[in-house]
Parts: sequence; structure tokens; C-alpha cells
Amino acid sequence: MAARRPPGSFWRKALARLAVGASVPGVASCFRQAKKSSRSCSAQLPDRLTSTMGLLSGLLEQASVHLEGQNIWVLGPSLFGAVLLLSVVVNVLGQLLFADPNQPPVVFHWFPFIGSTVSYGMEPYEFFNKCQKQYGDVFTFVLLGRRMTVTLGPKGNEFVFNGKHADLCAEEAYTHLTTPVFGEGVVYDCPNHMLMEQKKFMKFGLTTETFKQYVPLIKDEILSFFANSPYFKGDAGRVPLSTAVPQLVLFTASRSLQGKQVRQALTTTHAALFHDLDMGFTPVNFMFPWLPLPHNAKRDKAQRAMAKLYMDIIAKRKAGEEKEQEIDMIWNLMNRNYKDGRPLSDRDIAHCMIALLMAGQHTSMATTTWTLLHLAAKPEIQQALYDEQVRVFGKDLAPLSYEKLSELSLVNNTIKEILRIHPPLHSLIRKVKSPLHVPNTDYVIPSSHFVMAAPGVSAMDEQYFKNAKDFDPFRWIGHEKDEDNAEKFDFGFGLVSKGTASPYLPFGAGRHRCIGEQFANVQLGTIISTFIREFEFSLPPGQKEVPPVDYNSMVALATAPAMVHWKRRQHSSH
Repeated sequence: MAARRPPGSFWRKALARLAVGASVPGVASCFRQAKKSSRSCSAQLPDRLTSTMGLLSGLLEQASVHLEGQNIWVLGPSLFGAVLLLSVVVNVLGQLLFADPNQPPVVFHWFPFIGSTVSYGMEPYEFFNKCQKQYGDVFTFVLLGRRMTVTLGPKGNEFVFNGKHADLCAEEAYTHLTTPVFGEGVVYDCPNHMLMEQKKFMKFGLTTETFKQYVPLIKDEILSFFANSPYFKGDAGRVPLSTAVPQLVLFTASRSLQGKQVRQALTTTHAALFHDLDMGFTPVNFMFPWLPLPHNAKRDKAQRAMAKLYMDIIAKRKAGEEKEQEIDMIWNLMNRNYKDGRPLSDRDIAHCMIALLMAGQHTSMATTTWTLLHLAAKPEIQQALYDEQVRVFGKDLAPLSYEKLSELSLVNNTIKEILRIHPPLHSLIRKVKSPLHVPNTDYVIPSSHFVMAAPGVSAMDEQYFKNAKDFDPFRWIGHEKDEDNAEKFDFGFGLVSKGTASPYLPFGAGRHRCIGEQFANVQLGTIISTFIREFEFSLPPGQKEVPPVDYNSMVALATAPAMVHWKRRQHSSH
């Protein structure tokens, strides 16, 4: 009696036979051509369609023989294999035979729904670069069932960031990601006109006058952190930046942007909560934000805890328990009304406060970590930064000030260079609301698609930046005033640069450009300057390169623990 084959063996052979086109050479050839062009093999369609249908018919006939007489335990896996095989066949045939020449080419993929999710999620920039070589600057890939049309290069950046709100909608693209993190009723969980008003409310804490007040507050928080953190005891040691920097950034941002009362309520535990909120920004949540995954449970718990913290402060103020209320961001939001006369609810204020702090966390946490890592690998640039501090502030290192920060050109260029190499967000997305023609092509993007910009691709392109992979802050010498001279436009929340056709857009562009860019530069400049004044630092012995990027979140962080060794400089704190 012949030995019974394992239930999955037939389907493995069937899939392999289909994939390599064992009996139909034309199909395999068409597969290879599809990977290169994602266009139908139109010249040979009739013969190949007949051959492919013959192959499929033969496989199905063998399947019916295989299934006949099987028991229920074998039938289940066999039926699953049949469905999987059929779905792959239909998906591949759809790409080969029915590609629309008026739409951007689709990145070839075997499995429907999954599409290119794995390769994009693991190494997004490697994925973008590979697809750019195969398909050009405009292409579409499948991300968990959704069709994402990517437009690369300066013109691609402009296409996405300069799109009209009626054509491209950020709210529909992001609400399923941001609402569980920030909370309901704010940012992308409200109409666009309300979002613009909320941004205008936030400008209260983002003025030149407030920046002047923030610098000494941020400096004091940093020095307090150095004095109290277990990572900075003694004259030398090592620090896991992936743990320490989020705490430092949270404390400095909350003390400056949100006020003394909020800062006093926060501990290192809350930094862990913000990390849990950050992990809500994962590719899988783009489609399934409600999945009962461990990181989503932590996200929801952290959101409730942070909302309660703010709601408790608001309740105490309304009850008159605070003798002297600080004029801070909560005070500002409690005294604001939308244009229709409605005040912000307590819930909206709490959720706005979470969003404000989260927005600052992303850029500052990632950029501070990457800056310290790259400087640890380049001691000569550390020394140049210290020499700049002495030149601007004197050998006794006078206290930092907002006015003097602008004179620290190497500090500012270092931050600019880090944002070029490590932009915090690798993908920026909009939902297409009406069919869009891509300039200088025959492509029309359907309203069922999303569009995606990736400014980090052009920022690392040799066409625009010589030796693009090298960390070189000196490349920016002579370009410091480019942004100041750029045309400005008010989208409803204050003047921002109008330029969108640029290879370098770390803060986005257009109506959804980050409103906290200037604050980020103030915070980062103060943090980096204080580190340079206080410490010399290096990578661990034997480590010559900075750690790789961790793409588990959509925020491009350094892989933990991101360890750095430090030695205290021989002078008193300033």
C-alpha cells in the first residue's frame, strides 16, 4: 500500500509548479516581465492566457482526484490550500492580463491583500529605492489591501504636499492611526477647518516671545535630569539613549510647551506611556487599529492614563482649587472658542494636550538620539561643536539664550543634517478624493487609492546631495538662509514656507506642515548644546557604526538600547 502524503504536500507542489511555470514556459516569462514592468504581456496574451488556463485546469483536475475520499482532517488543510492557490492565480493573472496603462504600474506581488506589506514594513527605504529603479518615481503597491501610490523626488513631494484639500485628504488617511493615540475630536478626528483652528490655538505657545522663555527652562530641565538620572552618576559611564532620551525630551517639552503644573505631574513612568502611544503608529494599524494586539492594548491604556492626567488638572482649575493659575497651554485652551462660538470641551483640551506633546516627542526624541549617536562616532565634530560654544559664549560658557542659539551655525547645521539622514517619518500619506492626473505622465490615480510621499528618499539621493550617505554637517555651510528667503503662505494657522518641490522636507510642507518646527529647533539646539558643554561621548568599544533603524513603528528610531559612553568635561555646569 502506497504511503499517504502529508495533506500539504500536493499544494506545495502545485504552488511551486505554478510559480516556476513548469509546464508553461510562457507564463514564467510573463511573471518575470511583470516584475520589471507590471504591464501586461499584450503581444502574447491569447497564447499565454490559453496556456495558463490549461495549467489551472490541470491543477484543478488533479486537486479533485486528490480530495476524493479524503477524511475531514485532511480536507480542511486541502481546501485552504486550494483557496490559497486559486487566490494567487487570480491575483497574478489580474496583474498580467488586466493592468491599466493609464494608472501607475503596480509593484508585482504574489499574494492578494498582503501585497508588499512585509517588504515595505521591514525596510521602507530599501523598498522605495528598489521600486524606483524598476518602475520610476511613480508606482503603486498593495499595503494590507489598500493601494498606495508613491510619488518620489522633489516633484513627487510637491504633488502630495501641494495637493488641494478637495483632492487629497490627510484626515481620512490618518484618523485610524491617530485617533486611538490622541483621542477623539481632535487633529484628524474632526473636520479640516476645526483642525486648522486647533493649530491656531497651539500657536499661543509657539511665538518668539515664548521661545525666549523656553531656553532657560529647557536648560534647567536638562541639568536637573543629568543630576538625578541614574545614567549620569559620577564622572563617566554609559547611557542607553533609547531609554534616557524619551524621558529627557518629555520633561523639557512638558515644562516649556505645557507649563509647570503638567511637568510636576510627569515622571519617568509617563515616558514609558508615551512610548506605548508611539507604538500605536505601526503599519498594521493603518488597516486594523482595533486588533487585540499587545501593543494596541498598551496604547489604549496609555491614552486613557494621559487623558486622565490632563482632565484632573482641568477639573481642579474649574473647581477653583488652584490659587494662582499659571498662564500656560491648558489655560489658553480653556479660554478659546471655535469660530462658531463653541468652547473646547475638557475632553478636547486633554486630547489636544496629548497631541501637542506627542508631535514634539516624535521629532525631538528621534533627532536627539540620532544626533548623539552620530556625534559619538565623530569625535572631531564634537570638538568643533565645543569650540563653537566657546567662540559664541566665551571660555566661561555664558548661559544659553534664544538670541545666541541662532549664532550656533554648526549646531543648527548638525540638526539639519540629522533630519536629512534620519527624517522622523519615512512615509507621509493622503487619501485621494477625486481622480488625479500625475503631471508629465499619462497616469491618473483613482479615488480608491492613497498617495504617499517619502521625502527621505530624495534627501538621500546623490543627485541632490553629494556623498548622501555620509553624516556631514559642513555640507550646509552657505545654505543657512535658504528657508528664511522662501516664500511664505498662511494656511489658516500662521505663515509657513510655501515651497513643496524640494528634495529636503523633514517637516513636511503645505497646509499640513509641522507647526512645531521652530520649537523643535529651539529644543534640539538647547539639548545638543548642553550635552556638548557637559560631556564627551563615544560609541561602545568595538562599535564603529551607529545602530540600524528600528522600523517597528512608523517613527524611524534607533534600534535599542542605542548605547553611548560618556565622560564629564572638567568644568562646572552652566
